Amino acid sequence: MSNRIEWAKHAPEAYKAMVGLEMALGKSGLENSLLELVRLRASQINGCAYCVNMHANDARQAGETEARLQTLVAWQETAYFTPRERAALAWVESLTLLPEQHAPQHQYEALLVHFSEAEVVNLTLAIATINAWNRFGVGFAMVPA
Repeated sequence: MSNRIEWAKHAPEAYKAMVGLEMALGKSGLENSLLELVRLRASQINGCAYCVNMHANDARQAGETEARLQTLVAWQETAYFTPRERAALAWVESLTLLPEQHAPQHQYEALLVHFSEAEVVNLTLAIATINAWNRFGVGFAMVPA
């Protein structure tokens, strides 16, 4: 992998804005374990090695089990995830693969069964934020240390 620019060093205000989004998510009321699953699943889809490594480790530190981490890529095929998590993971996939999936109405309605309207907004922010981080990670060829 060739070295690319250190984006945060060259655009510190952009980096600060991204960190600000993370701080808002920390105050959102969404459980940290769910946020880490969201971050990890989007990072898997986007192929961001740096973010996959980071969020798998963060999820472990938050108490996530190896069985759930190892099967997250095939979450629909397991019974490890709660209905709330499954609705969130479906939303992650739809918004991360937006040109293909177009955020279907049935997935949005499933969210409202398990999340308040404010939580849906914050979940969507979490997905948008990790997708932005992934674009920096992949675009600038960041690799785990």
